[in-house]
Amino acid sequence: MNKRIYLLITATFAIALICLSGLTSPTPVHATDDPLPSWNDGRVKQAITEFVSRVTTANSPDFLLREDRIATFDNDGTLWVEKPVIQGMFVLDRLKKMAAADPSLKQKQPYKAVLEEDVAYFKQAGEAAVMELLAATHANMTQEQFEQEVRTFFKTGVHPTLKVSYTRVTYKPMVELLEYLRANGFQTWICSGGGIDFMRVVSQQLYGIPPQQVIGSNGKAEFIQKDGKFAIWRLPEVGRINDKVGKPVGINLHIGKRPVFAAGNERSGGDIAMLTYSQGRPGASFQLLINHDDAQREFAYQEPDNASLNAAKVNGWNVVSIQKDWKTVFFQ
Repeated sequence: MNKRIYLLITATFAIALICLSGLTSPTPVHATDDPLPSWNDGRVKQAITEFVSRVTTANSPDFLLREDRIATFDNDGTLWVEKPVIQGMFVLDRLKKMAAADPSLKQKQPYKAVLEEDVAYFKQAGEAAVMELLAATHANMTQEQFEQEVRTFFKTGVHPTLKVSYTRVTYKPMVELLEYLRANGFQTWICSGGGIDFMRVVSQQLYGIPPQQVIGSNGKAEFIQKDGKFAIWRLPEVGRINDKVGKPVGINLHIGKRPVFAAGNERSGGDIAMLTYSQGRPGASFQLLINHDDAQREFAYQEPDNASLNAAKVNGWNVVSIQKDWKTVFFQ
């Protein structure tokens, strides 16, 4: 594993701990039907509906065939909250259960560091500690066993700040946007730095996105015979990281064409490459960047270097102010 991959994996755990403290167009959904009722009427909402109208109207110079209406969405901070990172909380939840069954883990590193929220430990312990955590929480089990662990987490887990189930921390305006795009013949995909197998368990339930339309980071696996049956066995090794410049590569690998619509959020610069990739396609395209500026209803945070918002300004991307553009943030 190279240094870049190690740092990305380490950051996932660190963020979670820190935060604990067709050929023809379908019938368009017309603007008068208000397909985005949780959005305030404003420049961003108008830009979205105007773009969809342009690319789905048959006599428009920007008309796109249905097979070209590809929309990709980041997940953490774009479709659901990322404070804390939900997959990081899954790791913590798994380790707490393991420690309850085996109390000796509370005094054994790296488990002790996670349970005590000791972020500094991982900066010193290095790759071996991270890999041990991945093995304990994501690997050395069958694919079916891992998926069951994820389902249990979403069935029982509660967001530490919002005090609701993790299945209720999706953004209502973004779910409406997904539905609006699909009603107009778009394919909607998730393209996230999060674990592909983690997101696939709930993508259909939360977003109406089937698991085969989820792109994410992944670990290695092999097909083996275990207990007399053949199964996918999850290995404690990183496959590929689907973040930053890895997102266009993942899109090309899974879809084979540039998205005409791409949505991400500001926090780590993780979506700049995906939005740039979308904008580089010939013809019409649309880029959406969510700015987390609503401390009252969600969370307020910015990038230290302001890279994503600066890129949006330079490239003319549409920036969503959660405070100003969304009537409501979450489902009631």
